[in-house]
Amino acid sequence: MRVRLGMILLVALIMCLSAQAGELTGVPRIVDGDTLVLGGAKVQLEGIDAPETDQVCLSAANARWSCGIEARERVVAHVAGRKINCTISGVDAYKRALGTCNLAGENLNYWIVQQGWALAYVKYSSLYAQPEKDARTLQRGLWRGAFIAPWDWRHRNSKTEILGAATVPLNAQALLLGPSATDGAPSPECTIKGNINRNGERIYHTQGQSSYAKLRMDKSDGRRWFCTAEEAEAAGWRRALR
Repeated sequence: MRVRLGMILLVALIMCLSAQAGELTGVPRIVDGDTLVLGGAKVQLEGIDAPETDQVCLSAANARWSCGIEARERVVAHVAGRKINCTISGVDAYKRALGTCNLAGENLNYWIVQQGWALAYVKYSSLYAQPEKDARTLQRGLWRGAFIAPWDWRHRNSKTEILGAATVPLNAQALLLGPSATDGAPSPECTIKGNINRNGERIYHTQGQSSYAKLRMDKSDGRRWFCTAEEAEAAGWRRALR
């Protein structure tokens, strides 16, 4: 009975994968550096792993920055509202379609790794090992400073390996394993930080702006979280200039 049930489940899985295989075309919505929504389907770019949107990295000057947001915005800027075509090979453990996507004849997966905004996910594929090597050699994107591999970031601890430029600062681990830039947010949808500066100005900061990662929300001096820019402005806060 168990053998028969196992065969039924295997056949069902194969049918599911076959149903997911094919082509998707359209203008995508970029979720993060390696995930997009296309034609109503969530597509995981196959063979690469980009930083999570809450992930922080170190710049060449050893300053914390929101590299996950930056990776997403770089992909958004590169796609620039153009149509892409994705070849779907199956589904992953999170029921996302696995795809290799092309933009005007360019392999988008390859471009993201080559520009240093994702790593080759060698646990599953070594296809993008060479563009990762190129990005590291030229210190592009994440490689210009120090960072934690995305797969390690999701399970980080004091023994997590630090990657990056030729010389990684001695305190890189302490800086990178510090609190996430969005720690304390009421929900994943409400991550806008409202600050009151020394002049009493109410200013809100969104992920990706220069002071976002440095702004701590553990003080009781009027700082507060917002879900949207409209909500912040209605409450009397203005957007940070950079």
